[in-house]
Amino acid sequence: MSSFSNSYRDAGVDVTAGYKAVELMRAHVERTRTAGVMDSIGGFGGLYLPSFAGMKEPVLVSGTDGVGTKLKIAFLLNKHDTIGIDCVAMCANDVICCGAQPLFFLDYIALGKNKPERVAEIVKGIADGCVQAGCALVGGETAEMPGFYPIDEYDVAGFCVGMVDREKIIDRSTVKPGHVLLGIASSGLHSNGFSLVRHIMRVNEQNIRMHLDDLGKTIGEELITPTRIYVKSILKLLEQCTPAGIAHITGGGFYENIPRVIPEGCAARVEKAAVRVHPIFNVLRGMSRISEHDMFNTFNMGVGMVVVLPAEQVDKAITILEANGETAYVIGEVVERKEGAEVVEIC
Repeated sequence: MSSFSNSYRDAGVDVTAGYKAVELMRAHVERTRTAGVMDSIGGFGGLYLPSFAGMKEPVLVSGTDGVGTKLKIAFLLNKHDTIGIDCVAMCANDVICCGAQPLFFLDYIALGKNKPERVAEIVKGIADGCVQAGCALVGGETAEMPGFYPIDEYDVAGFCVGMVDREKIIDRSTVKPGHVLLGIASSGLHSNGFSLVRHIMRVNEQNIRMHLDDLGKTIGEELITPTRIYVKSILKLLEQCTPAGIAHITGGGFYENIPRVIPEGCAARVEKAAVRVHPIFNVLRGMSRISEHDMFNTFNMGVGMVVVLPAEQVDKAITILEANGETAYVIGEVVERKEGAEVVEIC
């Protein structure tokens, strides 16, 4: 390729490194190809031809997010091949909450210095996430920004577009007292609360590799664990059950996310004793003075998704989810909200 600029390189931006990164990531992107993808990587826009078969009124659903300060853990460990899964998960898990099948994903990677092999590692993780979510990686952007980001650091963000038939949108409108709250287990911290986690654990280059018996692994191994992607198991659930609401438990924990699927006049009563708390949260609580309220208001506590559905469908839903690799169990119910009561009651 004849495109190069010595002057730009002297200013800290190596355009040829960008071209190499694209070549290295091409095979990873190809793994995510689905029937709707119309072109290959390298164009000005990603083309996708959706199928409307069986749909009366197709509705597009979009979600966007980043990874947050969990990236600091990747930097300390010099491990960059899973952080992309987190980026996809934070978007695709949101989209599936509406009942939408994720169709395609685009990423944005901004860094202090473009190291092609490292960029390819990041994209590998993004591609892995897309495969898990069943969507195509149709494009993205890598921006080398010397002087803005430290030379060995970067940021990752992305967005996902999905589609659902209008009559099948899950929008909480049918949620009512008597419905059951079904929790689906998380893989740990996922991608939320890491500023607090790093503060509590005083994470640094020395202790990141410390083994904790309560976790059965090192601090770094636990903290870098990718966010679980629930898309395919939820889609299987939707084939036989009719959830009235699905909440992705991300930043804001139980108190911020469950209310998004609880309508006016109703409240969610969560049985604290029923929640199967992931070991990392017990470790964090033991290392700090953080209140129980703040734990449930910051972290997923071991519950990555909450599905609201009729009581008569609970057993079938658990069977379906477990057949698709999930751990699912009842954590509470929807009740009538009393005047002055909170939308979420953890008791």
